[in-house]
Amino acid sequence: MRRWRTRMLHTTRNWRREIQGCFVDDPRLRLADQLQFHYARKWCGWAYPAGYKTTQPRIDVIPFPLHQLTARDEMSTTPTPNTRPIRSLENDTGLPRTITQQSRDTMVENEQEREAARSSVWKPAEGPGSRPPAPEKFAHTIFDPKIAPLRKVYTKIILMTLALTITMMWICLPVYWGSLARSANHAPSLKAWVIDRDGGEIGQAVVQGLLATTQSGTKQHLGWVQVAADYVEDVGEAIVDEQAWGAVVVNAGATARLAAARASGNSSYSPASAITFYYSQARNEQATGSYVNPLTSAALTQILQQFNARSAAAYLSSVSGNATALQALTTAPQTLSGVWWTTNNLRPYNAPVATAITLVGQIYLVIFAFIMTMSNDAARGIFGPFLKLRSYLYLRILVPLGIYFPLSLAFAMVSLPFHAPFGAKYSYAGGFFLYFLYTYMGMCALGLATEAMVTILTPRFMAFFLIPLIISNVAVATLPFDLQPWFYKYGYGFPIFNNTTAVRTILFNTKNHLGRSAGVIIAWIVLSSITLPLFTIIMRRRDERAHKQAMLEKNGGEKGTA
Repeated sequence: MRRWRTRMLHTTRNWRREIQGCFVDDPRLRLADQLQFHYARKWCGWAYPAGYKTTQPRIDVIPFPLHQLTARDEMSTTPTPNTRPIRSLENDTGLPRTITQQSRDTMVENEQEREAARSSVWKPAEGPGSRPPAPEKFAHTIFDPKIAPLRKVYTKIILMTLALTITMMWICLPVYWGSLARSANHAPSLKAWVIDRDGGEIGQAVVQGLLATTQSGTKQHLGWVQVAADYVEDVGEAIVDEQAWGAVVVNAGATARLAAARASGNSSYSPASAITFYYSQARNEQATGSYVNPLTSAALTQILQQFNARSAAAYLSSVSGNATALQALTTAPQTLSGVWWTTNNLRPYNAPVATAITLVGQIYLVIFAFIMTMSNDAARGIFGPFLKLRSYLYLRILVPLGIYFPLSLAFAMVSLPFHAPFGAKYSYAGGFFLYFLYTYMGMCALGLATEAMVTILTPRFMAFFLIPLIISNVAVATLPFDLQPWFYKYGYGFPIFNNTTAVRTILFNTKNHLGRSAGVIIAWIVLSSITLPLFTIIMRRRDERAHKQAMLEKNGGEKGTA
C-alpha cells in the first residue's frame, strides 16, 4: 500500500507540472459517490485546499489521462456493472490543473483499482502470485491445459461418486440377492399338513409317503406335519387363515369307495375324489408357484403311482379266476388305476395386473414420493429462509401430506381401466377406496422419510438414501419370511411389506391383515413426523448461526470502511 501510494503521489506531481490550475469539464468521466472522493483524499494524505467545504456540490467531472495507467490498472478486460468506460484523454495532458484536480485524478485511479479487483475476468499476468486466465466458453478441448483446474475438479467428483456408488452397491444389493439366493434351501420351513380321514390303506400310504419326504436328506420338500382328523373342521378356512401353506386331506372312506367301485363296476367312480390338496396361491404366488404346489404334486405323484401299482396288482391277482369281477373291471376301468388327488386353489392369483400393484407398484410409489421431495426442497428454498420456525415446520409437514393426496389418488386410479379385482372382499367401490387409503398412507410413510432425510443429507446425497430405502423394503416383500433367513423378519416393521399384505387382502380376499398393516404404516408416519421437525430445527439453528455470523462480519466491514 505504501509503495502504491508513493507512485500515485509522484504521478500527481507530474500532472501538476504539466497542467496547473485548470478544471476540465468532460462528461465522459464521472465519480459515483462524493464519499469515495473524501476517502481517497484522506487515504492519500492530502489536505483540502483553502476555502474548500465538504458540503459543496458533488464533483461529477474528473479528467483522467490514461497514459499514466500501469499494467495493474489494465488487468480488467470486462467492465464492472454500473460503471462507465473511460476513454483516453491524451490530448488533454497539456491543460493545467490545481491540487484539487490532482486529488480527483488520484481518486479515479483508486476507483479503477477497485473495479479491477471486482472484475470476474482477468487477463493473464506474469510473475508469481498472478491469477490464471479465465477459460472461454465453447472454446477448449478436453485436455486443454487452460482448463486443467476444472478438469481436475470434474475428475475428482466423478471418481468420488463412483466409489460411493460401488460402496453402496455392495452394501445394499447383497441384501436383495440374499433374500432370493437360498430360498430353495428353506423350502422345509413351509409348513404343510397331511390329514388322514380315511383310516385305510390309502390314508396310511399317503401319510407315510409324505412324512418320508422329510427324512430324505434333501431340501426339496415341504415341512409336512401329520394333523389329527378332528384338529380342524374346515381345512380350507384354516389354509386361508395362513395356519399352513397347504394341506393334503385323505377323504373319509376313500379306501372303502375304491373297493366298492371295483366290486360293483361303478362307472361313476372318480379316482380324484380320494384325496384333496388345499392351498392359497394369492398368499404369495412366488412361494406357492415355485415350492408349495410343485413339491406337493411331485410327492403325491410318486406316492400314488406306487400305491396304485401295488393295489392294482393285488386286486388282479385276487380276482384272476372271478369272471364277475373281471366283467366289473371292464365296466369301470378307472377303478383299476386306483386313486388320485384334486387340487383346490382357495385364493387363485388370477389377475396379472395385481403384480404391478402389489410389488412393482410399491417401488413406483417410492419414486413418485421422492420426486415430490426433491421438487419441494427446491421450491421451499425460495421463500423458506424468510419464514419463522413455526411456519416453516408447518410448511415442511403439511405441504407434503397435501401433495400426496392427489398423487396417490391418481396412482390408484391407474388400475381402474385395467380391471384390477377390487371387489374380491368388499364391493368394487369400497375395495378401490380402501386401496386408495393404503396407497396414500404408504406414500406418506415413504415420502415423509425422504423429506426428513433430505434435510440432513441435502439433495446432493439423497440418491444414496433412496437406494437402501427401496432395496430394504422390496427385499422382504418378494418372498415370504419362511423362505428367507431370519434376518429378513425385520420386514414386519417396514411399510412396503405391510402395504403389499393389505393390498393382497383387498384384491384376493386373503387373510385380513389390514389392521396390523395400518398400524405399522401409521407408526412410520408418526416417526417421520418426529424426525422431520427435529432435523429441521437442527439445520435451522445452524443456518441462523451462520446468518448472524455473516451479518456481524458485514457490519464490521462497513464500520471499518466508514
